[in-house]
Amino acid sequence: MEKKLTITIGRQFGSGGKAVAEELGRRLGIPVYDSELITEAARKSGIAEEFFKKRDEKRRALFIGMRSGMDDEILFGIQSDTIRELASKGSAIFVGRASDYVLREMDCIDVFICAPLEARIKRIMERQNLSAADAETLIDRKDRGRAEYYDFFTFSKWGEAANYDLCIDSSVLGIEGTADYIIEFARRRGLL
Repeated sequence: MEKKLTITIGRQFGSGGKAVAEELGRRLGIPVYDSELITEAARKSGIAEEFFKKRDEKRRALFIGMRSGMDDEILFGIQSDTIRELASKGSAIFVGRASDYVLREMDCIDVFICAPLEARIKRIMERQNLSAADAETLIDRKDRGRAEYYDFFTFSKWGEAANYDLCIDSSVLGIEGTADYIIEFARRRGLL
């Protein structure tokens, strides 16, 4: 790939956002950063990876104590620096972690991937061998955590169409079709 391409992917839990990112990375031959961001941020900061994992895309409530709030902001800053550094080096796809906001000064394609609740429940039931009720509970908890994290650090609203270049229901086109659509969008934007 000759041009530098940066794609950020926000996603509802169970929508297949990570699978779409991996498909894009495979087709475009560029790295995908998801949990790898935690490993890299931990390595650079010297803070234990488990500490990042425990707080990954979660925002602790302010009533828990000022110290935890400060810790969250420090971890977000370290992770944001890691995202910016990786993006400055070359083409990349970033999954979650408010990467659209972190890279707002760069020319990126910001994508939000969603799907109807029924489709997400089915995906999580199959992927994690859960009952429908347990899958729905997990989806609600994960989405709530992602929304609180994103909304707090970006002063914006997670999943709101105005924050993204493209919002796609992955249940309509499937994983491969959704990746095709994003690639075509990148071509029309002149980034491919």
